[in-house]
Amino acid sequence: MNHWIVAQTVGLLILSNVFMTFAWYGHLKHLSAKPFYVAALLSWGVALFEYLLQVPANRIGHQMLSVGQLKIIQEVISLGVFVPFSVFYLREGLSWNYLFAGLCLLGAVFFIFRG
Repeated sequence: MNHWIVAQTVGLLILSNVFMTFAWYGHLKHLSAKPFYVAALLSWGVALFEYLLQVPANRIGHQMLSVGQLKIIQEVISLGVFVPFSVFYLREGLSWNYLFAGLCLLGAVFFIFRG
């Protein structure tokens, strides 16, 4: 397996997920009193950057990985980005559910990548 392709894919997906998380949830902290359309337009603007990273990540990754493998990688990264965002940016509580969700994702990684 070409590790450079995988590294590029994972790096772009991490950056993509940071933008995605802010697009999906960032408005809850500072824009909750604003009308929906303000939050939606701002979120769509942030999501544009997410797509500008996610599309090349999947194109690069698909050279070596299946679509299922790309999706599971994205989900693992998504939880890895979301948990610190939720705890440190939104000041949400950390629960055991995050650990159990992570363990379920590790099971998904095992099954999607096994021979």
